[in-house]
Amino acid sequence: MAKHEFGIMQIAPQKGKRYDEYEPQKYNCISVSDDHIENIVSEFDEIDFYWHSLDVPGKGLSYCGITLIPPSSMEAIISVIEKYPKLSELTKLLQNAYKENKWAIHYGL
Repeated sequence: MAKHEFGIMQIAPQKGKRYDEYEPQKYNCISVSDDHIENIVSEFDEIDFYWHSLDVPGKGLSYCGITLIPPSSMEAIISVIEKYPKLSELTKLLQNAYKENKWAIHYGL
């Protein structure tokens, strides 16, 4: 089963640093089936994210890469996913990140 992983970054990403390493344990990531993301990924296309580095801003998830999710984008992504009961664990994780003003990280396929 293909999966995406999401976690909360306890330390905000640093400008100039690349986040290319697959480290889901470092961020206590949760796994989300690609079946649940695949059908809604286009709903993220207008949300601001960063791909692998703060030096690479982009719109939408880096589907097969690493996405850095800033606190300023949390409300927008939560408003998309909270409509889907199968994404309730992800909704809770991102709500916690938002409450704590933390960044989140997404590991794509």
